[in-house]
Amino acid sequence: MRTIVLKSGDEIPILGLGTWQVTGDECQQAVQKAIELGYVHIDTAAAYGNHKDIALAIKKSGIDRDKLFITSKVWRDSLRYKDVLSAGEQILTELGIEYLNLLLIHWPNKEVPISETLRGLAELKARGMVRNIGVSNFTIRHLTEAMEVAGDLITVNQVEFHPYLYQRELLEFCRENNIVLTAYSPMARGRIFNDQVILDLADKYVRSPSQLVLRWLVEKGIVVIPKATSEKHLRDNMEIFGWTLPDEAREKIDSLNRMERLINPSFGEFDY
Repeated sequence: MRTIVLKSGDEIPILGLGTWQVTGDECQQAVQKAIELGYVHIDTAAAYGNHKDIALAIKKSGIDRDKLFITSKVWRDSLRYKDVLSAGEQILTELGIEYLNLLLIHWPNKEVPISETLRGLAELKARGMVRNIGVSNFTIRHLTEAMEVAGDLITVNQVEFHPYLYQRELLEFCRENNIVLTAYSPMARGRIFNDQVILDLADKYVRSPSQLVLRWLVEKGIVVIPKATSEKHLRDNMEIFGWTLPDEAREKIDSLNRMERLINPSFGEFDY
């Protein structure tokens, strides 16, 4: 599994398993099968309600904890200092582990000073409960504010990123500041499977649409966390290494951008 080195020196696997909207037996089975197939990067969040399901899957798989890279996120209503500490403890308890490889602020919240939230996250890291700190759904403005407080602490920014939302400026900003960008919803919530440009490329190069899009992302140095529950899709998503995306495919997928955002929260504080 290819990895990217974080500021801390830790390595984050470039392919992970997303678990948003996957709970119960479906979640347990998907995570366990993913681990059996070689996935070691599991992405979850307090808001997903599936920590305990993931814990069961990890236990059943028998894998050594230190071989896994586990990411979770603190929800936006738990960003006060004491709430961050409580959230971190609860996440670890639910997952049945002693530390997280990465803990993210799930969404920014203008009602809470970023300095207060980062102080709580830094404390979790100091206690050894969290190895790396990051953010999610942060714009350049949000990142700039966070970096003014604790620039060295921010290692990852997880955002919606797919062919229809090719956030070039944000990607470049993250590169310049040694922040790894992680793409969620890389398949644009399934829309790529009905895109004729992508379908034609898939036929021409004998690759699945998901393989083309995931390869398009990882060649840009982006970590990808596609959701998959079937063994077929889990295997398909793993077959993105050992080959290079043809120039024609890269250019055509680049051209699909229309800055179409599919995840639009009602928080009303973003400058997209």
